[in-house]
Amino acid sequence: MARAELSLSLQFARFDGVAEHRAALPRHQVMRWLRTALGDEVQAAEITVRVVDAKEGQRLNHDFRGKDGATNVLTFDYSGAPVLAADLVLCAPVVMREAADLGKPLAEHYAHLLVHGALHAQGWDHETSEADAEAMEARETAILATLGFANPHA
Repeated sequence: MARAELSLSLQFARFDGVAEHRAALPRHQVMRWLRTALGDEVQAAEITVRVVDAKEGQRLNHDFRGKDGATNVLTFDYSGAPVLAADLVLCAPVVMREAADLGKPLAEHYAHLLVHGALHAQGWDHETSEADAEAMEARETAILATLGFANPHA
């Protein structure tokens, strides 16, 4: 099947250290990572990726998930296949801390989280059951291997 047409808006909030996050997320790489994560049933996708600070990340996580504190990635899916529309919000301080804790380059962790968010936008869910979590992890691992990254769950 032909690759899905992807319209990408890549946005960065203003915060200290934003340059390092911009450098880890070159547009052509983000496009590649997201396109690879799109399933065969997706013909076209309109995705906004927004990188935010801890304050905005915490507010969004509280307002939309009822959870206190910022999380690494939030997925807002508006329509599924065949025409996918979604926003992926990544919290820069959380992503940076996790990458350091995992001993991974920042770009590699961003790739994993973008794939993770794109899968959520397509209906994958790791919180519904252990079987669903295992299936989603396996799909992430396969996509990331295609992109040249190691298994993030190992």
